[in-house]
Amino acid sequence: MFLNLLFFITLTISVYTDLKSRKIYNKVLYPVLLIILITRLVLNGTDGLAGAIIGFFTGMGILIVPFFLGGIGAGDVKLLALAGAFKGWVFALYTGIYMAIFGGVIALFIILFGKGLIKKIVIFLHGAKYMQNMSYLFNRKTTYPYGVAIAAGAICAFFLEGRVVFW
Repeated sequence: MFLNLLFFITLTISVYTDLKSRKIYNKVLYPVLLIILITRLVLNGTDGLAGAIIGFFTGMGILIVPFFLGGIGAGDVKLLALAGAFKGWVFALYTGIYMAIFGGVIALFIILFGKGLIKKIVIFLHGAKYMQNMSYLFNRKTTYPYGVAIAAGAICAFFLEGRVVFW
């Protein structure tokens, strides 16, 4: 119960700071990670600690390639890794699935309700006609608070207890 509350508080703080400053702070994530690892060790022994560590690296592994390609921040990677440490590697995988769904929906809203929608549609249709790379549609300076998608994915994975449900 304590870890659940701590995890949801951490998600709330991370979403707030990600929306406000586009950062997820280490001073929030690292102490929580340490508490999770110690608690897992005390409650479940070395098996609990090993499960938390495997979950941590699973969560990290899901987002490490987008991080190295410059598409996502280090705080986002660490937040998903924390989710894996919190509940294990299976939880990290389900969080990743839900995170991708929420991330896609948020990105769609940003594209649709951002500036220059008509111009983007025309450029997209022109690029699709000639099968061109359409990455120039998006402003590279626009930041995306992906911590929101990670938190939403973690909440869904928590409450759906590993069931993948597509609405």
